[in-house]
Amino acid sequence: MIRFLLQFNFCIFLIFTICYSYQFVFLFYVLIHRLKSKKDVTPDGKQNRFAFVTSARNEKNVIGELIDSIRAQNYPAELIDIYVIADNCTDNTAEISREHGAFVYERFNKQLIGKGYALDEFFKHLMKTGESKKYDGFFVFDADNVLDANFTKEMNKVFNKGYNIVTSYRNSRNYGSNWISAGYALWFLRESKYLSNARMLLHTSCAVSGTGFLVRESIIEKNNGWKHHLLTEDIEFSIDSVINGEKIGYADGAVIYDEQPITFAQSWNQRLRWSKGFYQVLGKYGSKLVKGIFTSKGNKFSCFDMFMTISPAMFITLFSIAVNSTVLITEMMSSYGNYFLINESMNAIGGSLFRFYILLFVVGGITTVTEWKNINTSTIKKILYTFTFPLFIATYIPIAIVALFKKVQWTPIAHGMERKAVAMK
Repeated sequence: MIRFLLQFNFCIFLIFTICYSYQFVFLFYVLIHRLKSKKDVTPDGKQNRFAFVTSARNEKNVIGELIDSIRAQNYPAELIDIYVIADNCTDNTAEISREHGAFVYERFNKQLIGKGYALDEFFKHLMKTGESKKYDGFFVFDADNVLDANFTKEMNKVFNKGYNIVTSYRNSRNYGSNWISAGYALWFLRESKYLSNARMLLHTSCAVSGTGFLVRESIIEKNNGWKHHLLTEDIEFSIDSVINGEKIGYADGAVIYDEQPITFAQSWNQRLRWSKGFYQVLGKYGSKLVKGIFTSKGNKFSCFDMFMTISPAMFITLFSIAVNSTVLITEMMSSYGNYFLINESMNAIGGSLFRFYILLFVVGGITTVTEWKNINTSTIKKILYTFTFPLFIATYIPIAIVALFKKVQWTPIAHGMERKAVAMK
């Protein structure tokens, strides 16, 4: 039995090392590149015409500020059109959007609910009227976003390199509200700087992160609108694009700010939807990604990377803890408990928890230090929330378990209660 337990724990460690060590290679590659890099001198190139699209449901508190930040872009105003999809609104979101200078498409559909369906109906409307051909690309935002003044210019640079899909640097307005908002914010900063940025530097594909991304008009036409309707339509879109040979670009200088949940109830509901959505994407696209790892002509590593992104890695840890806990309890209740089994199982459980905390603390700490100037909160909170970051990620464990069994639907999150002033460059 002791031999089995030793081999089992070694196999779990080996699986994790093989599957996820590349993300630490990403981290160190970015750090080394940071020391050697020079100021970006990429020319602006062609100034493309863009439509800025936001699906908003009862977002009267925030929609005006988003539109104002788009209108304040350091980019020719005649090349920007702003569209708001007022999706089943019962407030004056549509009226406020018009007052701030947006075109409004009002939608009332109680059967097909969610951002993906709203985008699909809107894009189909544009294609039917021929309006879609006016634009080189479409930006997609959430209503609580605010854009840095150079956002469009920086995204346009990467777009001109030939990328059909481009994602951006995702920052947060309310990092310092509490440990929950900070947990989200630090995760998105890490995702931007040490996943998307690394992928871009290594010429592999990035993934869009919910909001603040750009899609070429030809992709919308090819997909006949927006065909992705799972609970996490962003990651579904990313993975479907990678499977079909696209490389998603990243604009490190294009900064978007959004608002994070501040209550655990809000966070639970949102991450429950995300977890369920990841399972849906894994079920629908998992086999195609595995096939792509071996057969894709230019995206083999990207298929592997995306498969690791949607794979529920924490269940491997939970399985390991469950097996070792069973051995521990069995041996401790036995009159002839084996000391070596008890010791090995306790070390495995404690080691798993310790490594979980330390790895996330290190990742969070490095991100906090390197992105220090971009984090809009006090010094003490930047330090404190680095320590609570692993605890925030740990709360995903019960959420991921519940998502396996519970039916989940999209539910709106109220925005506008925690708006912080952010200086736009």
